[in-house]
Parts: sequence; C-alpha cells; structure tokens
Amino acid sequence: MTTHKDIDAADLFALIEKGTLRLIDVRNADEVARGIIAGARHIPLSLIPASVDDLTAGSETLVFYCHSGIRSGQAASFIASHGRENVYNLQGGVLAWGRAGFPFAPLQA
Repeated sequence: MTTHKDIDAADLFALIEKGTLRLIDVRNADEVARGIIAGARHIPLSLIPASVDDLTAGSETLVFYCHSGIRSGQAASFIASHGRENVYNLQGGVLAWGRAGFPFAPLQA
C-alpha cells in the first residue's frame, strides 16, 4: 500500500525552488482568500474525491497543504491510497510555512 510522507516548510521551499512539484491547497475559499503558497492550485478537501483521476495522474511530487496539516494529511492519504506515489503533506500547514518566514501570494484566478 502506498502512503504519503510529511514534509516540513524548509524542504517544501527547496522543492518549490526546483519547480518539480504540484502543490495543492485544500483549505476553504475564505481561508485561501487570505493568501496561498505561490504556485498552488486550490482544490477544497471536499472536492478531492472528484479530482482523484487528475491527482493520481503523473509522477511528479504532489504536495498537499491546509491551515495546520490535518485536512491536507487526509487528502494526501486518500490520494496515496489510490496508488499515487510521491505524495506529501506539509506538516503544520500554512501555520508552519508562515512561522518559517516564507511568503504568501494572492490566489490567481
């Protein structure tokens, strides 16, 4: 059985610098309106099952995040349980990202 792994903010920042990942924000729209991690795609947790075909395709690193890492952990587990490899959860979510001093960006339409 494929499982997801946790990643910390510094390691995620390094992956973003390399540009070798898909970043998925699973927070609610009101949370996302306050800012996202640049390059992220917003898919609320409730819509992850409907996006399973898209999210299980490909082999690049797939990183989920939310506010504190709980919901994104659920999303990462769900997608990994469908056989997708290279699936990560941002441990501590945007709280950890912000505490580490990394920037946020507005959501691009």
